[in-house]
Amino acid sequence: MSILHVRSVPSELYERLHKLAKARNRSLSAQVINMLSQAVEAEERRKLQAEVLNSIRSRRFSVPEDAPSTLALLHEDRAR
Repeated sequence: MSILHVRSVPSELYERLHKLAKARNRSLSAQVINMLSQAVEAEERRKLQAEVLNSIRSRRFSVPEDAPSTLALLHEDRAR
């Protein structure tokens, strides 16, 4: 298992993490590992969602530039 050292953690953040860990009956290290894991999973989900949305956008129907406008088609139809 790898070791990760984090320096210069603001005191307020450290205290908040410590309180959260205590409330969840975890050690500070276990709480930080859990939160890092959730953050990485959320980032991976956001990346996948962005890829899916880009794929959907690329498959959207777009009107060809030389297509007549709907208004022109209505006028033509009513003129018959």
